[in-house]
Amino acid sequence: MPRRRAVVVGAGIGGLTAAVALRRRRWDVIVCESAPAPPATGAGIGLAPNALRALHTLDVDVTRSTGSAVPTTMGVRRPDGGWLTRIATADLAARYGVPPIAVPRPALTGLLAAALSAETLHYGTTVTAVDDIAGRPVVRTETGADLPADLVVVADGIHSPLRRTYFPTHPGLRYLGETAWRALVEAPEPGIPAMSETWGRGERFGVTPLADGRVYLYATAVLPAGARCADERTELRRRFGAWHDPIPALLDRVDRLAPADVLRHDLYELAAPLPRLHHGRIAWIGDAAHAMAPNLGQGGCQAIEDAVVLAHLLPDGTGGGGTDGDSRDGDGTDGVPAALAAYTLARRDRTDAVRLRARRVGRLGALRHPLATTARDLAARATPARLALRGMDDLFNGFGLPARPGH
Repeated sequence: MPRRRAVVVGAGIGGLTAAVALRRRRWDVIVCESAPAPPATGAGIGLAPNALRALHTLDVDVTRSTGSAVPTTMGVRRPDGGWLTRIATADLAARYGVPPIAVPRPALTGLLAAALSAETLHYGTTVTAVDDIAGRPVVRTETGADLPADLVVVADGIHSPLRRTYFPTHPGLRYLGETAWRALVEAPEPGIPAMSETWGRGERFGVTPLADGRVYLYATAVLPAGARCADERTELRRRFGAWHDPIPALLDRVDRLAPADVLRHDLYELAAPLPRLHHGRIAWIGDAAHAMAPNLGQGGCQAIEDAVVLAHLLPDGTGGGGTDGDSRDGDGTDGVPAALAAYTLARRDRTDAVRLRARRVGRLGALRHPLATTARDLAARATPARLALRGMDDLFNGFGLPARPGH
């Protein structure tokens, strides 16, 4: 009896996690990725305890390929180096069972891809449409190949064409008023013990030690959409070169990078939640479903949660029938439509709450008026560390596997 078949659109973190999770549930999976090959370069990604817990359910140990080094503290600073908030990583580990780590994005996608067979991954394959044929999705590709499926998982990113196709009246993306730079550099000696984000007036600079010993840098500034500079390295030096140590030393290392290694993107979020995260036998995950500001470091984490919850709710892939038959559960269906409705119920409100919270944090960091930034900084310094730690509970403890439909 044939297995159920899923087509995943997109081989980013969410799409690859979904493919791994579906394979664990004994589905046949095809991943279609428009890029010609896996990314060899890229920036970093933070994995909070909720994402690490979700990956653990798939027996995915990120530290096997990325290292396990974690900073000793994390918090928010002023441009002169003073701390506004600071939390010991050991306290995070004690409260949530595991400390957050940051890893190179290509290392994480490589680890997930290694858990799949070569036949599963179809690079250079652009999906052009998903049609409904007799109640089952058929994925159309630019190469002319048609892929019938029992399920389509859309993980095609923030500009998701399939989201626009199936939710044509949705307002789409909204510019958040900030642009962002990202880069990976070698750590200066003797290394950097703290993960920090520094708040200035309409500008921020993040320093994130990675598990492999390198440092992931990011910076933001309030600017019109589409603004660019002839040399982004020079622009970073101009804006942040006089900020506290170790930022000048890290910018020295940015100067040694090729211009293409300094990434710059304007920041967008989904202007409103989607009415649902599924349509028929299609499910949306990650940025395609709930694009959010990066201010909480939860975009990739929520994509991982989406993928794991979706696969958990779906029926076992050995239910048979599907694209080559008509094996059905006791309710007259194969269980997939009910599972996708349960997925929307489990994920829509949580991901939208994280999206709204990320936006609020970003507005604080983007304040420019001197009185407003002074009030913000005073409020941050006055918040006890134990309250700041407790404020992360809904993020870091929010992942859970809901009951499957009919159980």
